[in-house]
Amino acid sequence: MRIAPFPLLALSILLAACGEAPAPEANLDFQKELQGRLIKAKAGTVIEIPAGTYHLDRSLSLKASGVTLRGAGMDKTILSFKGQKSGAEGLLVDASDFTIEDIAFEDTKGDSLKIVGGKNIIIRRVRTEWTNGPATENGAYGIYPVQTENTLIDGAVAIGASDAGIYVGQSRNVVVRNSRAERNVAGIEIENTIGADVYDNVATGNTGGILVFNMPNLQQPGRATRVYRNRVQGNNHDNFGHKGTPVASVPAGSGVVINSNDEVEVFDNDIGEHRTANVIVSSYFSTGYTDLSTAETFDPYPEGIFIHGNRFGPGGDSPDNLELKALKITQYGLNGRLPDILWDGYFDPKKLVGGKLPANLAICVDNGAAGLINVDGPNGYKNISTDMAPHACTLPRLPAIELVSAQAPAGT
Repeated sequence: MRIAPFPLLALSILLAACGEAPAPEANLDFQKELQGRLIKAKAGTVIEIPAGTYHLDRSLSLKASGVTLRGAGMDKTILSFKGQKSGAEGLLVDASDFTIEDIAFEDTKGDSLKIVGGKNIIIRRVRTEWTNGPATENGAYGIYPVQTENTLIDGAVAIGASDAGIYVGQSRNVVVRNSRAERNVAGIEIENTIGADVYDNVATGNTGGILVFNMPNLQQPGRATRVYRNRVQGNNHDNFGHKGTPVASVPAGSGVVINSNDEVEVFDNDIGEHRTANVIVSSYFSTGYTDLSTAETFDPYPEGIFIHGNRFGPGGDSPDNLELKALKITQYGLNGRLPDILWDGYFDPKKLVGGKLPANLAICVDNGAAGLINVDGPNGYKNISTDMAPHACTLPRLPAIELVSAQAPAGT
């Protein structure tokens, strides 16, 4: 079932062509009509919004599965929520088999595009942006699917989020590709997700470029994420996240950050110009989050990490952490740099076998001349080590993610 363009939209475009701005009430009528179409939508409905900038003052929502929402292009069809009065999100979707493409959400009060609990989700050529630039008062998330399955994010752009520009949480079977994240706190974040491929993306100008995290007290621990063929460059923006949130602990100048996650493979990326470190591998204990007293089953250690075949540019020259600054000067001098990979040194002593972690739990580096520094967080930075011998290993390659939906084949 195809829905024709809105009559009011056609009038708006005609007025714009004549050099006249549409009356403010036309946008309110558009808002009412669009929400009405979303409410009446059924499986197979395609809602098309032609080129134009449309001002809305309240959230939109969709609960019907099998719907497609399509604009004329992420720089042509713009839903602006500047001055939003009601609701937090731009669009909240609680449905499956949902496709959204060729549209932009600007200046939402909270998250731009939030999708909860759906299967077979396609987010293609969608832009989310806070046009005032990076600011703590901006919404937390740009593109935000959570508790989803078989999710494709392709060709998206996310700018200015006070938490993560592109975020996938508590999900399964995810592909994020061909997308751009800039001037967010976290550019692209995969959290508590099982099975994700993140490739052919550009993350630049964020606080941290690409994050793979596990947090306690959520419905599932994440594992099995591949981060490859990305350009992660110059993510040195001051952290403007809300105090007390997990992302507020990410140091400025972080390229790829793996925290408390398992089975993560980072390869064939271009990563450079990060003042803290090009790659950080850390545990929950280094974050400054709340304690683990309510998360007895949570595994706070990063295990089974394989870093190989990346191209590292300069990094580690001015860490965003007083202890790391002192360590850098002590170990490498005023003009020196920390190695490309920084590990906080936390591991689970209960899993040691003969004084060593089993091979499948190791942090393995097969990356040419790239070095790793173990800063020995458990002992207060007392036993710093750059010995690569414990990390001179390889791990089995993770399989490619295959999305079930025929509309969204995964590339490798």
